Amino acid sequence: MKRFEDYFLAFNRWALILILAAMSVIIFTNVMLRYTTSQSIEWAEEVARHLMLWLTFIGCGPVLRYGGHIAIDNLQDSLPTRGAQILRVLIALLITGFCIFAIWFGLQYMDRTQYQSTPATQISFAWIYLALPLGMAMTLIHWLLIVRSYIARREFASDAHFDATASASL
Repeated sequence: MKRFEDYFLAFNRWALILILAAMSVIIFTNVMLRYTTSQSIEWAEEVARHLMLWLTFIGCGPVLRYGGHIAIDNLQDSLPTRGAQILRVLIALLITGFCIFAIWFGLQYMDRTQYQSTPATQISFAWIYLALPLGMAMTLIHWLLIVRSYIARREFASDAHFDATASASL
């Protein structure tokens, strides 16, 4: 299981790096062309916007894994240990339910938009909206890999690339 987790996390990180790099190159090139030649790439803004959608949903899982989403901890801090654990079980069930709902809704949304095409690139919107169910499925996998330590000790993952405790103190 640890090997799967390592490969899954590496795949997710590289996907994010490549999407962000592509988006940055497209935007930078378009801005440079606009100011140097008064011409722009007609599809650049559309593709950058779609890549931002993919970046958001694919990045949701690692952010959840490292405890980076906004949370209000006052109630957990004020409860006794057992009460805080019960609250975390409820939170875990809600997050799991939300991920499953988003996957289901995302697949339905893809089905509804499969025959619509984007204006500049003429690709099906279903490919754009695949980011929601795929990103939420990946988020669910990240969540299931860390949920036990979250419930037991309110611990999030940390590794050589990211320290959740140090980030939370910023």
